Amino acid sequence: MEEIDTRQKIKFGTWRAMLRFATPFKRHFLILAAMMVGVAAIDAVQPFLTGWAVDRIALAGRLDRLPAFSALFLALMAIQAVLVRLFLGVGGRIEMGINYGIRKAAFDKVQELSFSWYDKTNVGWVTARLTSDIGRLADIVAWGINDFVSGLAMMLISAGLMFATNWRLALCALSTLPILVVASLIFERGILERSREVRAHNSQLTAAFSENIRGVAAVKSLAAEERQGRAFKRLSESMRRVSVRQEMLSALYIPLVILLGYIGTGAALWQGSVEVLGGVTSLGVLTAFFFSATRFFDPATDVARVIADLQYAQAAAERVIGLIETEPAIKDGPAALEFSRRMAETGRKPRLEGRVSFENVSFTYDGKREVLSDFNLEVPPGTTVALVGETGSGKSTIVNLACRFYEPTGGRILIDGIDQRELPLALVHGSLGYVLQSPLLFSGTVASNIRYGRLEASDAEVEAAARDAGAHEFITALEKGYEAQVGEGGVLLSTGQKQLVSLARALIADPAILVLDEATSSVDTETERLVQEAIARVLRGRTSFVIAHRLSTIADADIILVLREGRVVERGSHSELMANGGYYRELVEAQFRHDRERQLFGHADGDEVEEEAESA
Repeated sequence: MEEIDTRQKIKFGTWRAMLRFATPFKRHFLILAAMMVGVAAIDAVQPFLTGWAVDRIALAGRLDRLPAFSALFLALMAIQAVLVRLFLGVGGRIEMGINYGIRKAAFDKVQELSFSWYDKTNVGWVTARLTSDIGRLADIVAWGINDFVSGLAMMLISAGLMFATNWRLALCALSTLPILVVASLIFERGILERSREVRAHNSQLTAAFSENIRGVAAVKSLAAEERQGRAFKRLSESMRRVSVRQEMLSALYIPLVILLGYIGTGAALWQGSVEVLGGVTSLGVLTAFFFSATRFFDPATDVARVIADLQYAQAAAERVIGLIETEPAIKDGPAALEFSRRMAETGRKPRLEGRVSFENVSFTYDGKREVLSDFNLEVPPGTTVALVGETGSGKSTIVNLACRFYEPTGGRILIDGIDQRELPLALVHGSLGYVLQSPLLFSGTVASNIRYGRLEASDAEVEAAARDAGAHEFITALEKGYEAQVGEGGVLLSTGQKQLVSLARALIADPAILVLDEATSSVDTETERLVQEAIARVLRGRTSFVIAHRLSTIADADIILVLREGRVVERGSHSELMANGGYYRELVEAQFRHDRERQLFGHADGDEVEEEAESA
């Protein structure tokens, strides 16, 4: 995935987009801001109350005023404690709400984006956006803004009281403020650039984690643990270096703010001491300025920290907002939106017949090499189309275009005589059933995985789908039957069992168009027989596209397309193609020979068959 240019400055548009997730909490923010301004006001007033006590109680010898002053001071402390407790609760609610809003928007977008986006996006990149980046942003928006408001209020109130009390001492105390502003501008760019580098390296590290976890079987089978460890160590070292550079810059910035605060306080103390000795001002005023100047730069440090955090979080904000604002490559146009509006008005969802037409279709993934060129095909409803050919010949591309996972770069595809682009995506995708070579099951029960094809299905309908798919027998043999857990990715079931469950899931949706992508290539011979019987039942009356390496599974297909380099080189039924004596017949005979060898020599699987069939 392309990373953000680290030379860019802070984009206020990005933060405006981020703040829309705070809009539902406007009232909470106002309450929070009022409470924090109250806390800041009490903090700002305390030094001047102390100064008044020095002049009017201690130096004046008026100890009778001490009880009233103590009561007032304790009351202010109690009010401040209550306000702090309240704003912590409100702030936590805001943070969790914003976190939820951003994550939901990002996850919804991930579900909406087209296949072409996933082709060029790393899983680790997406994971980092949905976890660490969003968590940081929610924290910044919820607490950073309020810390900024509180600190700014404290500084303004303190500055106002100082100037109202003694403008000369106020100028001394705040003399270093212009230097602080200039220093902030200088540090801003460096911190921002380094924070973007950190986020980029974090994405790479997350991707490495994800890939190694998902590919643990391959790593172990290849004894590649040490090699993967070295690669991960290099990524970690790179992450450490950029993180240290970023932290070093931040470590210089915050102490600089503190130093400037001490210089201003020292200047005010020097000038105040001269004025006290000269009788120009009182010791109480000097005491008030000492504590006020010290406290003035405490919130200045907080404001500087928030600014630094905003700069660090800018990189995360760009990526999260970039994800949320990504436009899907395939989306409903005006005609499809009008179709959806009419469906909503009538309250009825039409059932597609499943007639699919390819008219002069061309397609390219990268804009350079055409995978399909001038492809034409007419598929009547209820027809089974088998796709045969070597890897990269265009089999999966044809299926993905028919399902509108991609859009053709030339020509058009019609479903039931209507251009795909004029039908709502939800209607097209809701009319599909897709069974993969390596079926994916979700964590949960067998029943919940079958019901995933149609969430409102009853238990009886789940069982009926399982019976039609040939899965009922093995499901009832499980300890808890339909309520048995399948494990993450279906790990508790065999490959064949997962395939039968995925067939039941496709069947319960009652799809108009069914796609079987090498559905029997990963199972043993006995399970293959069960899956083929289930497939024969599932295909009845449905338009279906079957991608198969084991050519024996497609002998009954109505149309067999033999593809080479994106072009149909042969077309017809199994008997017609065998009679023609062309490329298809060569594939069948080569596979037959290998099947005989497997029987004679006891090969465990048909991988060699598939490899020769693909390369023939």
